Amino acid sequence: MNRNNEFTNYKSCSMCGRLMPIDYEKDFCPACEEDVLFKEVREYIRSHEVTEFELAEIFDIPQSKVRKWIKEGRIEYVTGDNKMMNTRCQRCGVPVSFGTLCPDCMRIMNGNKEVSYISFNAKNDRNRMRFLSDENDEL
Repeated sequence: MNRNNEFTNYKSCSMCGRLMPIDYEKDFCPACEEDVLFKEVREYIRSHEVTEFELAEIFDIPQSKVRKWIKEGRIEYVTGDNKMMNTRCQRCGVPVSFGTLCPDCMRIMNGNKEVSYISFNAKNDRNRMRFLSDENDEL
């Protein structure tokens, strides 16, 4: 069997090079597609004040995907007032604006080291979201 013919029914993802079926309609694999979507969402959040519901509606994505990003700590509500989701710290139960632990519990879990995020409490941004940037990511 000719080794060159093994990959004729596949194409490569434009971002990562992962092999996909030739009839796959998108240029990116599902994992890279998620990254592209998140980058679009991130840019939108940077320039617009939106709630999780509005974000899901604008990008035609399930609200559960937005909640997943919040739980992962990739995006958060601008204020700690998180009435829409009622997300609570898994350790002590206080309301949290992102992730699964409150700042105090995170500090305890990190051996009382400083927590690596900043919470914003702007009164006019109630229930709005913001993007949490990486250290290497410019705002």
